[in-house]
Amino acid sequence: MDLAKTRNIGISAHIDSGKTTLTERILFYTGMIHKIEEVKGKSGVGATMDSMELERERGITIQSAATHVSWGETEINIIDTPGHVDFTIEVERALSVLDGAILVLCSVSGVQSQSITVDRQMRRYNVPRIAFINKMDRSGADPFNVTNQLREKLGHNAVIVTYPIGAEDQFEGVVDLLTREACYFDGDNGETVRREPCPEELKDAVDEYRAKLVEAVADFDDELMEKFLEGDIDGVTAEQMRPIIRRATLDMAMTPVYCGSAYKNKGVQVLLDAVTSFLPNPTEIRNEAFDLDDNENKVVLESDNDKPLCALAFKLEDGRYGQLTYLRVYQGKLTKGDTIYNASTNKKVKVGRLVRMHSDNMEDIEVGEAGDIVALFGVDCASGDTFIGSERRYSMRSMFVPDPVIHYAIEPKDKGGQGNFSKALNRFSKEDPTFRVRRDEESGETIIAGMGELHLDVYIERMRREYKVDTIVGAPQVAYRETVTKPIPFNYTHKKQTGGSGQYARVAGEMRPIPDDAEQQHYNFVDSISGGAIPREYIPSCDNGFKSAMDKGVLIGFPVTGIEMEISDGQFHPVDSSDMAFQLASRSAFRETMRKAGPVVLEPVMKVQAATPEEFQGTVQASLIRRRGNISGSDAQHGTTTIDALVPMSEMFGYSNELRSATQGKAEYSMEFHSYARVPSSIQEELIKKFQEEGK
Repeated sequence: MDLAKTRNIGISAHIDSGKTTLTERILFYTGMIHKIEEVKGKSGVGATMDSMELERERGITIQSAATHVSWGETEINIIDTPGHVDFTIEVERALSVLDGAILVLCSVSGVQSQSITVDRQMRRYNVPRIAFINKMDRSGADPFNVTNQLREKLGHNAVIVTYPIGAEDQFEGVVDLLTREACYFDGDNGETVRREPCPEELKDAVDEYRAKLVEAVADFDDELMEKFLEGDIDGVTAEQMRPIIRRATLDMAMTPVYCGSAYKNKGVQVLLDAVTSFLPNPTEIRNEAFDLDDNENKVVLESDNDKPLCALAFKLEDGRYGQLTYLRVYQGKLTKGDTIYNASTNKKVKVGRLVRMHSDNMEDIEVGEAGDIVALFGVDCASGDTFIGSERRYSMRSMFVPDPVIHYAIEPKDKGGQGNFSKALNRFSKEDPTFRVRRDEESGETIIAGMGELHLDVYIERMRREYKVDTIVGAPQVAYRETVTKPIPFNYTHKKQTGGSGQYARVAGEMRPIPDDAEQQHYNFVDSISGGAIPREYIPSCDNGFKSAMDKGVLIGFPVTGIEMEISDGQFHPVDSSDMAFQLASRSAFRETMRKAGPVVLEPVMKVQAATPEEFQGTVQASLIRRRGNISGSDAQHGTTTIDALVPMSEMFGYSNELRSATQGKAEYSMEFHSYARVPSSIQEELIKKFQEEGK
């Protein structure tokens, strides 16, 4: 495989910009499908990749995460791009798999809210892109206005590369400004590209826009700038401009703009030429991994078949033959029959069936090389796992996974759905490490936990759609914690005599809070026993007793955090002391002392980022302050204000509805866990009262 002729791209768009229709045409013109299907309602056949848009619209799994096409001599992997920033880990992985992207915009609606979202995500992960202004056949089509919006709203150095021949119902094709050729798309489905000289009536406009293109390109090359300043625009050739446009696009210093109508089969082949000309191949992107054998220090991966294997499982799919695992091979190669290792679990895996995906069909292959996207069958792994050769242990992501901050009690409505209910929970927790499942020992309830309301709601919806399980969901619960605020000495004796040998243990020392400026430590044990007051074999028993007591605090029954326990004295009995006696003594000492050590409730505080049109800035800030938010900064760019705030998780329930109605649906927000902080005393009293009323 020639890596210089490989592209890994995503196609992103606001809903209803024509992404699905464009993908369908790409599949048709590259020979992957032989009949074009249109996007239809539920009763229709539907487009081949229709489910990709469904994911963006409804947040459910898609039929295929990647498809593979060939255009000329170039192999193109088209990868599903994620819809939601709320799924932090999933977004990061999917975007890390992209080398470049096509940003699709509607010629009438222009830059819309989801366009802003996907652009922001791509910018965060440094994904170079070209823009395609679609729906040129629609009434009100104005590619020049949309190009201005790209500049003003998104801050792109957007440069028109194809000029439209007509618009609306008069849209006939495009003029390639690089060559001045008019491109018409003949045949039943626009499959034949006819190139002719530029129409006479468009020459002045084409000359004007070609001069703008040359000027923009000349900014990146001294030789061209000289020609431009001398007025020798005609002397600048397409061959001279292409490598410079490519370099500027890869540096994200320029966004080439193309236009067309996917529905009317016009402009798509020229766009595919642009993908091969201006988007990066795998060797032109810097990919990094974390070296697990060297304190997770970053290492740069090379797209080289001879280097040790490093591949990322970026998407899982439940297929007809079991789990289908999509892999991006970053370094080394993967051959059928190889034994590879899962860096997350250290388990050996034998590569059985290796396939390349073509929409929802698959082609068996013998080898996947560096820069390739392939899929494996029957491999037990989770989304985000890294596969390596037997040499150095690399991971494509840091092993830190944030703790969940919200949980629901959940059960299937119909007891007959218990099997599918368990299957769904098992699958989702493999897909997403921030989605956790546990069983509450006291109530027997199944508890799901995640990063926010939307996070869990989407999984509940997926359970209904994909596994046909309706659920009963309890009210959302915030994952509070408890801690202490002052050091208190303890001295506790556990004594029990029931005939025969009894139980005896005494422990003494100090309980104290771990300082705020220390690294976020959950628990620390200090052994200061001297003179054999407690025999060495019982010291771990004390440690285990303290740790087990931290599962449930004394105020509202939530886990305890941030505590240091020092044991400095004690007493034992040669007959009645035991491991269990010291565990019980330590456990009771912990609970008794915690009540005296200024116990407080901690709540998860979220880092919230709200992006809103400037006219709603005051409204959005007020809404966050009303929810006990602390505004930490704001940044206005291209008509959009981004507000950063720290807001308690408990106050964020229902915020998406409030934000939508307050901003006419134009604002959006994302949030992630930031830290734990003390709740105000009035709220702590309410929580304690509620806990006591529930009689837990």
